[in-house]
Amino acid sequence: MPATLVVWTLTALIILAVLTQKWWEPRLSSRGVDAGLPWRWWLSGYPKTALRIWWTWRRLAYLNGLSVSMTPNRQVIGRNLLVQGTALKPKPPRRTWPMPTRHGLVLRVLLHPGQTPAPYYAAAQAMEHAWHVYAVRVTSPRRGQVVITVTATDPLTGKAPVPGVSRPELLSADVGRTEDGEPWLINLRKIPHWLITGATQSGKSSLLASLVLGLSPQPVALVGIDCKGGMELGLFGGRLSALAINRTQAVGLLSGVVDEITHRMSICRAAGKRSVWDLPEGARPVPLVVIVDELAELYLTDGSRESKEQAELCGTLLLRVAQLGAALGVHLVLAGQRVGSDIGPRVTTLRAQLGGRIAHRTHDEASAEMTLGDINPDAVVTAQSITEDEKGVAVVAMGGRWARARSRLVTTAEAAEVAWTDPPANPFLTQPDSVEFTKGGNSA
Repeated sequence: MPATLVVWTLTALIILAVLTQKWWEPRLSSRGVDAGLPWRWWLSGYPKTALRIWWTWRRLAYLNGLSVSMTPNRQVIGRNLLVQGTALKPKPPRRTWPMPTRHGLVLRVLLHPGQTPAPYYAAAQAMEHAWHVYAVRVTSPRRGQVVITVTATDPLTGKAPVPGVSRPELLSADVGRTEDGEPWLINLRKIPHWLITGATQSGKSSLLASLVLGLSPQPVALVGIDCKGGMELGLFGGRLSALAINRTQAVGLLSGVVDEITHRMSICRAAGKRSVWDLPEGARPVPLVVIVDELAELYLTDGSRESKEQAELCGTLLLRVAQLGAALGVHLVLAGQRVGSDIGPRVTTLRAQLGGRIAHRTHDEASAEMTLGDINPDAVVTAQSITEDEKGVAVVAMGGRWARARSRLVTTAEAAEVAWTDPPANPFLTQPDSVEFTKGGNSA
């Protein structure tokens, strides 16, 4: 064997041995560097994946109907012979070289004339298996092109990163990260009302805590309804402008919110505006976010007439807030294990008003179906696949799109810091004397 070949072989073996070790990953983690894609990916994983994509592209395109039949080769089959239904000379679509990203790689594909992105959407799962990657997302940002985004590994393993220090948009909170590694933003300006479902210990309360943590620095009034004695939302104490800890207080609080909506309507009508966001900033009321932990507690009855009347009134008031509040700066975030017609009247109608849907781990298919069934059937299957070890992982659906995401864990110290934050002054323009609820952590 030539000496040069021996040297190159030994060098390759040494590099391979180094790349298969994990001694640098703890150092990266201890320095605060995201080790989701360690240096081993950049040195060996990315080149190997990029070459695999390049080599398998022609066959993958042919097997998944992405190639088109060009003019037949007449030197082989003659001048007048055609084989109907068979690609005589398949030509795959042109693609760019896969470029690395923070969490995988991305490539752009030019569609053939007459093609649509639909076959590429259907071929995403085939690409995952062919390229040995965690996930493939196909989008079409421009006419005649599709962008294929490859996620190398599951970014939802481990803890979600701490949000950055950049100033967030008003009514937008960074609560974790999505499966493509990007920040998970809940934007109440784009989607005014949200529904959060999931079994016990699945991560609903952690997500609500992350939302409160993200909104607390903003000039936004937060009011809470926690009929479990305030054990969850009560942690945030004085940051809440109001907190109802039982259904009687919840009725009073929701009545005050509906009166506030009515008063804001009169302000917009007098100013000739259709929304509070059209008003000058100085004359605009403070945005109001109503957070409900365990919605079913508002609908449960003990069989008495008074209990049934309270449950029905709660359903009516919540429905009015959902129908009228979006344009007036009043938003709903509702959480519960099940949100269906079996827990009380008007729940199905209320659910239809909640455009943002988040489903954590569920015990049965019906619970996931209630949350995501009208968005996408595949999202229901994905929600059912979440295991007990994946606390905080959820399927997020909005505007017909869906993705997996994971909320960050709010520590006790962070909750205590939020509890000492002062809420905006005078969030309610009207405050009926008959309203009974807990305000600022003390009984009114």
